[in-house]
Order: sequence, then C-alpha cells, then structure tokens
Amino acid sequence: MGVVLAVVAAVLNAAASVLQRKAAREEPEEREFSIGLLFDLVRRPVWLAGIACVITGFLVQAVALTLAGVAVVQPLLVAELPFTVLLAAWAFGARPGVREWTAIGVLAAGLVLVVVALAPTGGDPVAVSGWTWVVGSAVVAVIVGATVVAGRGTTGSARAGWLGIGTGTAFGYVAVLVAAVGAIAGREGVHGVLTAWQTWAVVVVGPLSFFLLQTALQAGSLVASQPGFTLANPLLATAWGVVVYGEQVRGGAWYAMAAAGGAALVLGTFVLVRSPLLSDGDQDEAAPAAR
Repeated sequence: MGVVLAVVAAVLNAAASVLQRKAAREEPEEREFSIGLLFDLVRRPVWLAGIACVITGFLVQAVALTLAGVAVVQPLLVAELPFTVLLAAWAFGARPGVREWTAIGVLAAGLVLVVVALAPTGGDPVAVSGWTWVVGSAVVAVIVGATVVAGRGTTGSARAGWLGIGTGTAFGYVAVLVAAVGAIAGREGVHGVLTAWQTWAVVVVGPLSFFLLQTALQAGSLVASQPGFTLANPLLATAWGVVVYGEQVRGGAWYAMAAAGGAALVLGTFVLVRSPLLSDGDQDEAAPAAR
C-alpha cells in the first residue's frame, strides 16, 4: 500500500508542477524571491488548483512514509517526471513522441531495478541521536543555501536549475522529517507528535520549501527546474534513510542491479527533461539573455 500511495503522490506532484508553472511563468522576473509573487499567484485559479494537488499529494506521501521506509517511498517519486511530461503535453497542447515514450520506459525500468535491488527494510527514526540530527540538518541547510546563492547569481535556465536542486533537496528533508513524525505518532500518539521538534520543523521547513518551489517555477521552464525536483528529493531522502535512519538494503550483487537502475533513472531523466513538452512555450533556452 505504501508503494501504491507513493505513485499516487507522484501523480499529484506532477499535476501540481504543471499547474503552478502554468501560472508562475506569467510573473515578471523582479517578483523572484518576493512575497509579492505569492500574493499575485493566489489570485490565479490555475495556481490554486496546483496548491490543492500539492496539499493532497503531501498528505498521501505522509501516509506512504508511515507505511513504508523513506528509502522505499522517495525513489518512487521519480515517477513524477514522466507524469509531468504527459500532463504538460495535455496542458500546453503537445503530443509525446518516440523519445518521450522511450525515456518513460527507461525511467520505469530504472525504478523497478532500484526498488527491487535495494528492497529497504527496517530503520528507526526515533532512535536517531540529537547530535546526528544537528549534523545532518546542517548539511542539508548548507546544500540548499549554496544552491540558492548560485541561483541568485545566474539568470534564465541556470537559475531555474540551481533553484530546482535546492527545492528538491528541501522537500527531501521535509520527507525525512515527516517519516520521523509518523514513527513518533505510532509509538507516542498525539502527545508525542505535538511535543516532537520534528513536527514543528515541518511547519517551518515545509512553507519555506514551498516558497522556494514557486521561485524555481517562476525562474524558468520545467526543462530547467524539473531535474532538480526529480533527482535531488529522492537522493537526499534515500541517503538519509540508509545512513541516518539505519534502513537495511541488500548488498552483494544487488548493488550492481541498483547501480544499473540508478543509471537508467539518470539517463531517462536527462533525456525526458529535454523534451519540448516541458518547455511550455518559453524561449528561455533559446535566448536566456532576453530575461
């Protein structure tokens, strides 16, 4: 059930990306990193529909994380990319071709290989020490901060790309926090959830990640930002699940199978994100200096 819900969350996230990008692409560049961007977007019905998908997808993902480990759920969210391409084709009036369908097939095969090969089990977010949380959270903060600084120092596609990586990393961290909250809820109930610092961290980091997402979507087309959304999120969350939470994965020859699956994911992602279907009519890639 956790796997099924993870796929449903991927579909909802894809719909959210397309709907929010459709609204955000009309915003001027000077609105970037501005609270005025959100005030403008909230008056757009398309953007509000995207927000409904974001909220629903988050709730579905949270349930999935309580039913399965972080290292199981988060890699499956890579399925968001092919769903994004298909929905973008519908939203922006295009049709997937041979390249898109081939890349989607490669991505699907890569997902199956990674999940079957690693087969993560166990893990205990509640047992993680406070010092480990501090170090791990600091590393995430440095990564996100560095990508934001890099994004602000560039324009066009490069800016959207850097902000996409930062956004994916931030949402990966939100996922590990939600997994911890779910584990605490299972052991200590409502009182434990309300008194856990991870709960309030989600309340803070979640909206900040959402704001960064809007900025990334406004900065450039989905071609530029989607690779970061797609790969950084599961990479951060899976690494955290294995290294910090202690989720066990299969070793030996299974590593080779997982490596092959990972290579297929990267290849399929970078082929798919270059699809004209994700350009949504922007000319950023052709003339970045015009921004």
